[in-house]
Amino acid sequence: MERFDAVVVGGGVIGLACAWRARQRGLDVVVLERGRPGAGATQAAAGVLGPDPETPGFTALARRSAALWPTMAEELGDVGYTRCGSLALAYENEMPQLEGEWLDRDTVLALEPGVSRECVGGVLLADDASVDPRRVVAALCAQLGASVRARADVVDLGADEVELADGSRIGGERVVLAAGAWSAQRLARRLPVRPVKGQTLRLRGQLPATRIIRTEHVYVVPRVSGETVVGATVEEAGFDESVSDGATQELLAGATRALPAIAGLELVEASVGLRPGTPDDGPLIGEWEGILVAGGHYRNGILLAPVTAEAVAALLAGADPPAEVEPFSPGRFAQP
Repeated sequence: MERFDAVVVGGGVIGLACAWRARQRGLDVVVLERGRPGAGATQAAAGVLGPDPETPGFTALARRSAALWPTMAEELGDVGYTRCGSLALAYENEMPQLEGEWLDRDTVLALEPGVSRECVGGVLLADDASVDPRRVVAALCAQLGASVRARADVVDLGADEVELADGSRIGGERVVLAAGAWSAQRLARRLPVRPVKGQTLRLRGQLPATRIIRTEHVYVVPRVSGETVVGATVEEAGFDESVSDGATQELLAGATRALPAIAGLELVEASVGLRPGTPDDGPLIGEWEGILVAGGHYRNGILLAPVTAEAVAALLAGADPPAEVEPFSPGRFAQP
């Protein structure tokens, strides 16, 4: 039986980043991905690097991870990282509940002329950034090389070995579970993770804005590559990964309301990802029944990849993880 210092189950951005940082600490690591690396929630992600839920302690964790992103992007190369900032638009009956600089409508339009005059103002979040998750995955896979094994479907796991669908076993000093929404399906049934469906759109054409534009219902992420990403639905639909025409139209309508020029862009892709949700929408980073868990990142997997990788690599090496991850131990959901 092959043996490694760490066996990482799941080849999305979280699993790949954890393996990469662990290998930088001198550990022998393998990543087992049941399909194609990055083909799950990571592929559908828009790559917005700004906090989302209001889970206690989340802001500190998000800020720590956001601060790590410039270094991680520099190490990986061209992954589309840009500190572009966000504008959260306000309408008469929709006021963003975000901490940032309030701007009146004239100032919003001066910064982003493509914004609809229907808005009454907005909140500027100057520190928000974005990255292209697909480029991040490609860069991480390039760094890890043969350590990433695609179509390696793990059907069972324990504290020091995993079993694949073909009956083979792979051993490790530690097993890291980073299987996203599938973490609790077959691998660790008591882990409180559920799938939350999210549909996003990719458009081509002249960029409608220079910043990320947010409303209560959608966000629009322009990229220098000429791609504009619109997201995202939040659907409790189990493991349904089908694209919905209704969701596509809903997203386009919300984006066009904010930025009328969206109506003239070409729709080139609609994709669905299953986010790993938890009861409090906070991530799971730490020990669970002898397994090291890196999951439950819900809508913030891309944002939290650097700090999660730092924490997991430290734990694998017997070092202390960042203090900001402490509130997010999976043990908070353990049954007495």
